[in-house]
Amino acid sequence: MFSRRKFLSRSALGSMSIAIGTSCDAEENQSSTSGDVKFIPKVIATWEPNLKATEAAWKIIEEGGKAIDAVEQGVRVPEADPDDMSVGYGGRPDRDGKVTLDSCIMDENGNCGSVCFLQNIKHPISVARKVMDNTPHVILAGEGAFQFALSEGFEKEDLMTEKSTEEWKKWLKEKKYEPIINIENHDTIGMLALDKNGNLSGACTTSGLAYKMHGRVGDSPIIGAGLFVDNEIGAATATGMGEAVLKSLGSFLVVELMRQGRTPQEACKEAVMRIVKKQKYQDFQIGYLAMNKKGEVGSYCIHPGFNYAQHQNGKGEVFDSDSYEKK
Repeated sequence: MFSRRKFLSRSALGSMSIAIGTSCDAEENQSSTSGDVKFIPKVIATWEPNLKATEAAWKIIEEGGKAIDAVEQGVRVPEADPDDMSVGYGGRPDRDGKVTLDSCIMDENGNCGSVCFLQNIKHPISVARKVMDNTPHVILAGEGAFQFALSEGFEKEDLMTEKSTEEWKKWLKEKKYEPIINIENHDTIGMLALDKNGNLSGACTTSGLAYKMHGRVGDSPIIGAGLFVDNEIGAATATGMGEAVLKSLGSFLVVELMRQGRTPQEACKEAVMRIVKKQKYQDFQIGYLAMNKKGEVGSYCIHPGFNYAQHQNGKGEVFDSDSYEKK
């Protein structure tokens, strides 16, 4: 399991640390104060390859920029990367050979925007940002989202690459006409940022489950499922099988558990346990990633293999998540 991650070369990390556990060390981190709360500006995102994304977001935070701008620009990195076949350009298509994208964004004031079942637009996160900023709505879907994107100046693009086309055609011959549900063929980037003003924002974007039924929408564009931000408390995002997250509104649950006094780590673990207790989890992965107002981070997943990227104080690191199932 998790073969896609195993093949990723860690040598590219250079001097960046690969560690286990959370990353909050008050003695090493430069903290700021907002009201009575001391916080540590940082950016975190699901999955090791997204160190490039957290680095792009951190540059904005480091220069005094807003968390909402940081997360948007951060997730645009994998959206534009044809070698990242789980997001945006080059993302694996549905069973009909169509790349359909889901994305949402949420700022420190509770404003949010989302697009789902969006086709032929490379950066769904920026369309979601336009929905948030320029419309009275939260979610636009399908053809309506596409037409809105064109009206906002986005260009129509073919998101299939030679590689993704070849894989899809191979799947049609070898895997029958049904979706495959496992971690190797789909993923999501969820990103959370805490800026120097002590404000939290988040973004989540994906091309969804590979070879899914045409029209399928997962958890990633749903506020409270794939992403939730409460600037008084913290923020959370999810990755893995979207149907399982939708059934439990996992990201909202994580934030509410933090509101009740749980640490980010405890909240993520409890959200995973709700799924383990009520759903047949053996054939899918769920990972939660959370950060509270202080900049403390937590993560937890069902099966071993989930990790997250982090940037703070100009330093990038990757941390392995604890899991319910053990190796």
